[in-house]
Amino acid sequence: MTDPEGQTSVDRPVFTVEPWCVREPELRLDRLAQSESVFALSNGHLGLRGNLDEGEPHGLPGTYLNSFYEQRPLPQAETAYGYPESGQTVINVTNGKVIRLLVDDEPLDVRYGRVHHHERVLDMQAGTLTRHVEWTSPADQRIRVTSTRMVSLAQRAVAAICYDVEPVHQSMRVVAQSELVANEALPDGDKDPRASAILDHPLISEEHVANGTKVLLLHRTRQSGLRMAAGMSHHIEGPDSMAIETESSPDVGRLTVATRLEPGQRLRIIKYLAYGWSSRRSRPALHDQVVGALAGARQTGWEGLLAEQRHFLDEFWCGADVEVDGDAEIQQAVRFGLFHTLQAGARAERRMIPAKGLTGPGYDGHTFWDTETFVLPVLTYTAPDAAADALAWRHMTLPLACERAAQLGLHGAAFPWRTIRGHECSGYWPAGTAAFHINADISDAVVRYVDATQDERFEREIGLEILVQTARLWRSLGHHDVGGVFRIDGVTGPDEYSAVVDNNVYTNLMARRNLLEAAETAMRHPDMCDRLGVDAEEAASWRDAASAMVIPYDERLGVHPQSENFTNHARWDFSATKPDHYPLLLHFPYFDLYRKQVVKQADLVLALHLCGEEFTEEQKARNFEYYESLTVRDSSLSAQTQAVVAAGVGHLELAHDYLGETALMDLHDLNRNTRDGLHVASMAGAWSGLVAGFGGMRASGGRLRFAPRLPGGISRLAFRMRYRGSRVRVEVTGEAATYELLDGPAITLWHHGEEFELADEPVELPIEQVPTRPAPTQPAGREPAPRRIDPHSREPRPGIT
Repeated sequence: MTDPEGQTSVDRPVFTVEPWCVREPELRLDRLAQSESVFALSNGHLGLRGNLDEGEPHGLPGTYLNSFYEQRPLPQAETAYGYPESGQTVINVTNGKVIRLLVDDEPLDVRYGRVHHHERVLDMQAGTLTRHVEWTSPADQRIRVTSTRMVSLAQRAVAAICYDVEPVHQSMRVVAQSELVANEALPDGDKDPRASAILDHPLISEEHVANGTKVLLLHRTRQSGLRMAAGMSHHIEGPDSMAIETESSPDVGRLTVATRLEPGQRLRIIKYLAYGWSSRRSRPALHDQVVGALAGARQTGWEGLLAEQRHFLDEFWCGADVEVDGDAEIQQAVRFGLFHTLQAGARAERRMIPAKGLTGPGYDGHTFWDTETFVLPVLTYTAPDAAADALAWRHMTLPLACERAAQLGLHGAAFPWRTIRGHECSGYWPAGTAAFHINADISDAVVRYVDATQDERFEREIGLEILVQTARLWRSLGHHDVGGVFRIDGVTGPDEYSAVVDNNVYTNLMARRNLLEAAETAMRHPDMCDRLGVDAEEAASWRDAASAMVIPYDERLGVHPQSENFTNHARWDFSATKPDHYPLLLHFPYFDLYRKQVVKQADLVLALHLCGEEFTEEQKARNFEYYESLTVRDSSLSAQTQAVVAAGVGHLELAHDYLGETALMDLHDLNRNTRDGLHVASMAGAWSGLVAGFGGMRASGGRLRFAPRLPGGISRLAFRMRYRGSRVRVEVTGEAATYELLDGPAITLWHHGEEFELADEPVELPIEQVPTRPAPTQPAGREPAPRRIDPHSREPRPGIT
């Protein structure tokens, strides 16, 4: 599809660049599924994709409830002991977004008639999605429609839509149909393993009720036996001549409003939605729960819901906002990322945070290590209650993790690589079960949260048991060899192009931290340790294993091999790899990837970030340079880590380039799969790239440290964060950093290694100059797209495909 000037529609920007909103100034049917993900609204419990109000056309319909899934068989080419036999897939539940409109019997459908104006705006301060449409029907009737949609952050079960219809020039008859629709037909899936399984008609009707302006549908899933309810209630304003009817059937509930509108008149429908689900509660109890939520929403009213939403977000932005001068796209993207990261976990309340949030069905709606490693660091310092809830969910699944460890012949807990309710759902064990590092990632998130909040009750009731059971796993998974060193063999690190290896550096360093933190935390809570059966001898064995942990090092190259013997493997032939053969996993067998030096995503480099104290500055620089030449970034998780470490070792412009990639992953649809849902971890990476990268923020052991430096393309960076009851603002320019205590107790901070006290008055300190190092090289064709064009060259460096 090409516009009159010859520019393809795929190349034209879909969204305008604005600091506090994402605006789609025209409807792009070729990018409809991407926009539906970008415009998705959620609160961590309920998620609504940004589908058009009338339901069609659509890229991918989607309404999701956190952890509401259907079971499906997980077939294996060859069965073996320990393989999971069934999987879990998030399902599209009852759709309450639909409001169809007929204008003198012609349905509003943007594929027909004439669209004079179509605009959608996601407002990240108000927490709303607003749509403006001006359309002329095939019968030449012109109408104006404005709709505003929200998923409440204050009332967990509630969403609402305000839908206004106005004639433009002449009198007309209009009919609006507000619907609840279950078991919608979905587009066929594809072969991409990152997409989802498509389940046909997963919901079985149990009850349908229509009464006045209220409709309620209850369903249960066929296999998993989960029960859900969806209800809608309406407030309607319009001419006195309106006729209103409601009806229900097993899979459809409908309210119909018919009226005649004269020029200057308006039909307004305020639609309140409520959702609930349970694996235990009875049908009457769930019915009453949704009816009660609708009553609460109606009592609050549309304007009240908007006010609650704005208040919730004002409180969030007061402790989370990031300001960027010099790069308008990054300014928009970091707020977009923060907004969606908040939406993914704000009201999850002891349920998981999926890799796609509640924006799409990608990865079957599963949660991975992404949550603890990339998303929870952001929430810990901006919305700590949401981080605590996500970790409390992991604790609730601990019995299943212990069962899984026992099945594998191990002690402690083996958390699943991918799951919805705590069961292992990965059928490919080299990149699933063998990736034991997820256990240390979860324990690390526990330690980070407790350090940032000093939440002793959480540590006693939730954190300690997670630390103990994961420490037991490492102690049984590893072993002391004849030389006395502690080895962890046959595991997969973060890089999924190197599977089932011995002594992966990232895994061993994180396991060592896990073991030590478990021992230290156990000492603080001896009474709880008695309940968990931890004695002094067991804690000592954890310390012994940690102190003897193998950390491979290649003396010949002066770098840390990603795992033992990694640097002895043949290097991948990047020059012979065609640009359209990325990602490699879709074009080459894993057998070939596993035995070559090629890195899917930051692995050893991630250790440089999360375990930076384990490396000298020179080791960080040499390791980063070595792995830059091998990393192809076939995972959206990689660029943010490369941004943070590049900034730390002095490659500020390269860090800016990687920041652009992670921040714009979905707004620019860089991987061409935003249609399946947003990359929540990548969006969280925009915050990490700025705060941990250019702000140099690190926190542990009660020490909040900064080492800020800016690239040439950013003239000012300011960010807010929460730490130990204090709200701190940091502002960085090319010459100095200013630290301000916004509220809370005085706090000790570190600036480029120097300690200072921050209390009533702001503190300004000079920026240390960055060391000059030769620029590293990337695999041919895999350089990040430049944020700034090299002034010595007329051509920008090539971007990733």
